[in-house]
Amino acid sequence: MTEPKPTPVKDVRQFTVAPDDDGIRLDRWFKRHLPDTSFTTVAKWARTGQLRVDGARATPGDRIEMGQQLRVPPDEPIRATERRAPERVPLTPDQLAFAQDMVIHRDAQALVLNKPPGLATQGGTKTIEHVDGLLDAFAEGESRPKLVHRLDKDTSGALLIARTSRAAAFFAKTFSGRTAKKVYWALVVDVPSIDDGMIELPLAKQPGTGGEKMHVDEENGQTARTRYRVIERAGNRTAWVELQPFTGRTHQLRVHMAAIGHPIVGDGKYGGAAAFLTGGISRKMHLHARRLRVDHPDGGQIDVSADLPHHFAESLASLGFEQMLGDQLPLDEHAPPTRADKKQAAKAHAKTVRKARKGERRGRGTR
Repeated sequence: MTEPKPTPVKDVRQFTVAPDDDGIRLDRWFKRHLPDTSFTTVAKWARTGQLRVDGARATPGDRIEMGQQLRVPPDEPIRATERRAPERVPLTPDQLAFAQDMVIHRDAQALVLNKPPGLATQGGTKTIEHVDGLLDAFAEGESRPKLVHRLDKDTSGALLIARTSRAAAFFAKTFSGRTAKKVYWALVVDVPSIDDGMIELPLAKQPGTGGEKMHVDEENGQTARTRYRVIERAGNRTAWVELQPFTGRTHQLRVHMAAIGHPIVGDGKYGGAAAFLTGGISRKMHLHARRLRVDHPDGGQIDVSADLPHHFAESLASLGFEQMLGDQLPLDEHAPPTRADKKQAAKAHAKTVRKARKGERRGRGTR
């Protein structure tokens, strides 16, 4: 998660929405980055037109997008009698043990957790149990670990946590620069006709869903790219696929696979009733962040794999799939060229050819 860096303009503060804050409500942004600013103050700023997003008036309930500019008034002084440290309920012994059991990598700068399905990454409306609430288990003094990216509640697997502010800034830059490599495993309905494909479909928030659901929007959506590779198949019923996202849009993998007619097994939100298989296959989501490779702030890399949750491993076994086959595919070192890249390269090649032919004609004319 990027630490917000204000730019003073006549005491007004300006912030750029970081990738990890894409899609959240504005009031939630204040809770993350300016926790000392009360909701009452934020609401007053909105009511008086002082709170703006990309120059337009904003309300606390508005959802913000990566890259947008937030204009925030100067912080209001708080009287000494109003200053109260945020109250944190101490974790129970069971919660402490649960948090420690999730750790699959630990060093001075970072943790990697194997998040189980059903556990939200962050809190929200009616969401009490979440990873962010368990991070006190790893706090050292006043230093509390910070989330760097997110996984959907029902998606399991590798989740990176920064243990210092320096590491958080470093990892945020790494994720926004797309140098972090993430590999997901999924079971999908039916079998793709192409074993190794690239999905390039722009995504946007679906109107009428309050920003809780995404859809393909060719006109106004943000660029989204996903590579999929079929690992194994069970007849024409289902396929086990590897997914590599080259962008980080909300619900990207789920929307992309549903859009090409192969929703992820257990994903009723985007696949409807067709996303659930019979024959004893679990109705839980079959999407798992299997591997994460990211540069380390102290040099070198973190490269870690997260074991499958029980329901996913059981489904693979019942379908006769061998887990070891999933780790044999090579990791892409560089994202394949986009359609725009290919068009640009074709134009450049055509220009070079035209210049060469023009030179040949000039050469013949001087003989």
